[in-house]
Amino acid sequence: MNPRVLALFAHPDDVEFRAAGTLLALDEVGYELHYATATSGDLGALSGTRTRIAATRKAEAKAAAKLLGAKWHGSFAEDMAVIYSTRLLRRAAALVRKVAPTILLTHPPVDYMEDHTETCRLAVSAAFIRGAPLFRTSPPRAAIEGPIAVYHATPHGLVGPLGERRPPALLVDTARGHRQKLAALALHTSQREWLDATQGLGSYVETADAESRALARLVPGLEHAEGWTQHHQLGFGPSDFDPLRDALGALVHRVATV
Repeated sequence: MNPRVLALFAHPDDVEFRAAGTLLALDEVGYELHYATATSGDLGALSGTRTRIAATRKAEAKAAAKLLGAKWHGSFAEDMAVIYSTRLLRRAAALVRKVAPTILLTHPPVDYMEDHTETCRLAVSAAFIRGAPLFRTSPPRAAIEGPIAVYHATPHGLVGPLGERRPPALLVDTARGHRQKLAALALHTSQREWLDATQGLGSYVETADAESRALARLVPGLEHAEGWTQHHQLGFGPSDFDPLRDALGALVHRVATV
């Protein structure tokens, strides 16, 4: 069985913004890709019903996952309703147990909006509780064994919610899959007007391209990159378990700290 990577982020299109290049790199070395978002994206439009918006964003996410070669998994919460709770943890833990990933990619613990932060908390706890047979998931899934490594993406603009600088610990060289990453992001066509009006991103594809280039400048010689920081391994696996570095080798670069 091929090793598996699960990208669990808050909203449809977050996977493309933060993790698609890394997923494509892992695909090339034999990883099975899994794509999941906590929310349906049902508030991500300026007009229309939440049901219709959610259906549109589901179709976009499924198309993007297909382009990336990833298996798409349905959401388990509404926008701005990702609250760290037992109910949602049971859903997130069921997903982790179903996929049984070696690598879990998610948001940073501190970010500019709460859906991101709470999705991160749920993802980390779901990974931690994967092997506890007495924790009930929804739907029911048996506990799983084996180590897992959680990696946190960079926050937007490399800064936290108070403007503090939060650079990643490592970069993955994503130049090889960059065009495919942007093509997957471009499939989220409903977000063009929304992101421009609410977050001033203008062309969101150009924003993703610029962020990738800005990250790459942290390591001389790179053109495009995605940034990651590994969660502490206590409770998740051996202290030296670093499957992202092991799998991608020369594509992984440590970011110098000042």
